[in-house]
Amino acid sequence: MSIARVKEHFRAFEREQDVLEFTTSSATVDMAAATIGVIPARIAKTLSFRGSGENAILIVAAGDARVDNKKFRETFAFKPRMLTPEEVLEQTGHEIGGVCPFGLARELEVYLDVSMKRFTTIFPACGSTNSAIELTCGELAQYSGAKEWVDVCKDWSDNAAGAGDGQAS
Repeated sequence: MSIARVKEHFRAFEREQDVLEFTTSSATVDMAAATIGVIPARIAKTLSFRGSGENAILIVAAGDARVDNKKFRETFAFKPRMLTPEEVLEQTGHEIGGVCPFGLARELEVYLDVSMKRFTTIFPACGSTNSAIELTCGELAQYSGAKEWVDVCKDWSDNAAGAGDGQAS
């Protein structure tokens, strides 16, 4: 089971007990935000794209951000093409709705979008459609083994965050 692999991944950091499991679904950004009780922007969504070779690349971005095709092409030198649900499962070991950069089935390159840096903490999924973990951006970078921070998204704003939501100052 995918969440078991993620918990095992976090065991190495003594954080497996911090994986949250919910009785309600957190499969979409809006569902996760409602379940956790935060604004959608604080949900760290993991997007899976075809890489330049056999393996996919993962982009983790804020819940209110969308990939900008031009920025993506300029950063990675190829056109962004999302994986099918079957390819996502094969590449990551996680089903849509629980995709995260932890406990992956393959060693994939992970990139973190700067859209998340405006928050003190964010909530990525943990391998199932009803799980998450609260992490700082530094922890997300460490635990995901991210290759680097990138700026490949649009439609997000530093002003999207409201008082008391964990916005970084």
